Amino acid sequence: MKKFIEDFKKFAMKGNVVDMAVGVVVGGAFGKIVTSLVNDIITPLIIMVTGKTKLAELSIPLAGEKGTESYVGIMYGQFIQTVIDFLIIAFSIFVVIRIIGRFRRKEAEKEAEEKKETITKEQELLTEIRDLLKDKKEQ
Repeated sequence: MKKFIEDFKKFAMKGNVVDMAVGVVVGGAFGKIVTSLVNDIITPLIIMVTGKTKLAELSIPLAGEKGTESYVGIMYGQFIQTVIDFLIIAFSIFVVIRIIGRFRRKEAEKEAEEKKETITKEQELLTEIRDLLKDKKEQ
C-alpha cells in the first residue's frame, strides 16, 4: 500500500498532470464566461432581429400544443445556441494558441541568437573551412 501511495504521489506531482488539472479548472471557468456571453449578449441581439422571446425556444412543432407536456418539436433554437457557444469557444482557443505560439517563436529566436553569440573562434574557423571546402567541391 505504501508503494502504491508513493507511485500515485509521483504521478500526481508530474508537471503534465498539474498543468492538465489547471487547464481543466480554467477551461470550466472559461466555459461559463462563453455561456454568459452567448446567453446575455449574443442571444438578446438575435432575439431583437428575430422578434422571438428566447432563442432556445425556437422550434418546429411536430405533435401536441406548445407549452404542454405532450408537445414534441424540433428544437432548432437550442441547437443554434449550442453551435454559437462552440464557435465562440473554438475561436477563443484558436486566438490563445496563436498568442502562445507567437511567444514561443520569439523565445526560440532569442535562444538561437544566444547560441550564435556563444560560438567560439575555433567553431567559427571550422565553419569557414567547411564552407570553403564546400565551395571548392562545387566548382
